[in-house]
Amino acid sequence: MRKKRKVVGAALSPCVHVGGLDHFLRLCEELGWNAVSLGPDVSMSTLFNAIRGEHPDMVAVSYRLTAEDALPIFAQIKEQAALLDPPVRWVFGGTPPVANAARDSGLFERAFDGTEAPGSVEAFLLGRSMHGGAEVYPDDLVSRVEWAAPFPLIRHHYGEPSLAATIAGAARIAESGALDVLSIGPDQNAQEHFFRPGEMDPTQDGAGGVPVRCSEDLAILYEATRCGNFPLLRCYSGTRDLIPWAEMSLKHIRNAWGAIPLCWYSVMDGRSTVPFPRAIEEKQAAMRFYAERGVPVEVNESHQWSLRDAHDSLAVAMAFLAAYNAKAMGVRHYIVQMMHNTPPSTSPAMDLAKMLAKLELISEIESPEFAILREVRAGIASLPSHPERAKGHIAASATYSMALEPHILHVVGFTEGWHVVDAEALIESCNIARGAIHLALQGAPDMRQDPTVRERQKHLVCEARVLLAAIRDLGEGAPDPWATPSVLSEAIRRGILDAPHFRGNPYLCGRAVTACLDGGWEAIDPVTRRPLSESARLASLGVPGGGD
Repeated sequence: MRKKRKVVGAALSPCVHVGGLDHFLRLCEELGWNAVSLGPDVSMSTLFNAIRGEHPDMVAVSYRLTAEDALPIFAQIKEQAALLDPPVRWVFGGTPPVANAARDSGLFERAFDGTEAPGSVEAFLLGRSMHGGAEVYPDDLVSRVEWAAPFPLIRHHYGEPSLAATIAGAARIAESGALDVLSIGPDQNAQEHFFRPGEMDPTQDGAGGVPVRCSEDLAILYEATRCGNFPLLRCYSGTRDLIPWAEMSLKHIRNAWGAIPLCWYSVMDGRSTVPFPRAIEEKQAAMRFYAERGVPVEVNESHQWSLRDAHDSLAVAMAFLAAYNAKAMGVRHYIVQMMHNTPPSTSPAMDLAKMLAKLELISEIESPEFAILREVRAGIASLPSHPERAKGHIAASATYSMALEPHILHVVGFTEGWHVVDAEALIESCNIARGAIHLALQGAPDMRQDPTVRERQKHLVCEARVLLAAIRDLGEGAPDPWATPSVLSEAIRRGILDAPHFRGNPYLCGRAVTACLDGGWEAIDPVTRRPLSESARLASLGVPGGGD
């Protein structure tokens, strides 16, 4: 039988704080070490007598007073440690200033200060090299999710107006270990015209993201992040030429997953001039491309409707249709993105009910061949422009969304309500979210069981089923109406799928009127301002009620 490794732990005199030390030693024991605690206020002689008597593989010391007081103590330890035969490994735990002094001392193999990424302490204790890249940090999404559990992966998008600044910032972000997934956000010129550079408007370079102009730019960004905690990379899909974008991002940044809409990037939102039903056909082809290569897919569809003030039952129906189309295209690992606070006046309770309704419908098509990964995020439009309030919003939104037990938490930088996020703001925002996650995982009341949430969830599921049935009936004779582009296009044209912001768009209906009532968004009668059921709204459009 393999001999257990031994660790001796001590809080160095005159420090009496042992909480962090005890947590570390308990983790050591859970991972197969023998742990011996010498307790608080341990003198130098007591420490070295214990080392000679216990013959540990590693000594863990803590000190939570000032860095200035710690420096001579570290010097004494280093002097006496040089006389030990055999030598032992030394690790330190304390506040960030004292941990910095410990690192500078040259004595310690690692100095922990409480800001480490999830799993990094465990990886160290299991003997994994923190500089070994893929050995420690899995380089595919599904493996990384399993590795990080019970913590969700932290994702953030990033793209400064300067390519050089983005490359430097990406390296800084990777070194910090603040996130697990870095989403590269190209500027609008690149998203729309990358493969047609003659159509770019030079005055718009850097607008909305980083000016990626050749595939090598992505390769450089990838290499810049091969450090720290080796984050997964992914990239926006582009608003046209989706498959060339997919091929390039898989080749140069090992795109962790594809994120594409079902209906958008079309005449619906003006980010492309592609008409229906061809717009939907293109998105389905991109889904199929990723599926054939075993790459997970996120269909960022539902919240696009909520961003246009669509009512909640329609957003729930679109979440189902997005997942349904992904499955129909052969996707095996599907990411459900749930954007909270969208529209901004949505209350936390109604937000949770809406997301639970989405998951309830999508779970009906889940199977061993179609696995669901839950991703949550705050809505950018909901962020206050006041920096401190924005930080509070990030933390609160993360805490509420943890009720959904997400696999991925997409952080929105606290500056994004008024300014593009830079590396420092991104790292700070991710660390704020991590604080909320740690607190939520300690145990919280199950908000999913709240009677108001459950009642709203049930209501939204029933109303969404009416919409889905109407689309199915509209496509009578089609082999698979919910995945037939012409049927979905007709549902948009006739207003079965509609939003207030469509008004004035010649390609869309734009008759829907909605309002926030008691924290949730409802379709309303434009005259009486009273809520409309989906059956009543469809009847006003001359569409059969959609009942089974």
